[in-house]
Amino acid sequence: MEQGIRLHNLTYSVDGRTILQGVDLFCAKGVNRTILGASGVGKTTILKLMLGLLRPDSGTVSIDGELIAGLSESELIRVRSRLAIVFQGGALFDSMTVGENVGYRLLEEGRPESQVERVVREKLSFVGLEDTIDRYPAQLSGGMKKRAAIARALASEPEYILFDEPTTGLDPIGVYNICNVIRRLQEEGKTALLVTHDLETAFNVSERFSFIHKARMVFEGSREEMLGSALPAIREFLTPTDESLFTVNRKPGGEL
Repeated sequence: MEQGIRLHNLTYSVDGRTILQGVDLFCAKGVNRTILGASGVGKTTILKLMLGLLRPDSGTVSIDGELIAGLSESELIRVRSRLAIVFQGGALFDSMTVGENVGYRLLEEGRPESQVERVVREKLSFVGLEDTIDRYPAQLSGGMKKRAAIARALASEPEYILFDEPTTGLDPIGVYNICNVIRRLQEEGKTALLVTHDLETAFNVSERFSFIHKARMVFEGSREEMLGSALPAIREFLTPTDESLFTVNRKPGGEL
């Protein structure tokens, strides 16, 4: 059985505007990958399609060789359990403590409280936040919130972890901590897929890179191949100028 997440000839549009066109992408298990591109080009949309939160107009999404289209809700939940997502803002519940946030999904599944507490402490320890278990999100720094969100994602033992702009808005120490956690996750057998426009983060944690431009996946390769690419879109992204198409032609609004 194929081990990884595959998008095949995927097309997705909103209100007649094409967001993704004919996208092919394979995220192999055990290989960290980053999808790069300017803001608003559809990077987060790809994550939502992988999770089955959106349905493509055409094309397929498969997880470890299993197509998610046509699955019943219970089957989709089973397949989805192999994935977890860390949202850009962390998306923690403000009214819950850090520990309650991390254990929320497990309690919803009916796990015994003693087991949930053990898992919560284990995952918070992994991200260096064991002392925050009784704090509230408002008492944490931006980087700590991101790490708490990672601990919550890890609580259900996913095989693939999707990161939406994991280091946006963080100071250098926060960026270092997040990158360190992502690298350690790979050592633990997890696979990370990032979407970001932050090259430093991407190059710190990933081995393979994809680049999306004007709704299409125009590049796939290593860091060296990307840095040496002659594609104008990639050259503009790596070394933007005042005439950059990303600045001049960017459409209003954020990522879909």
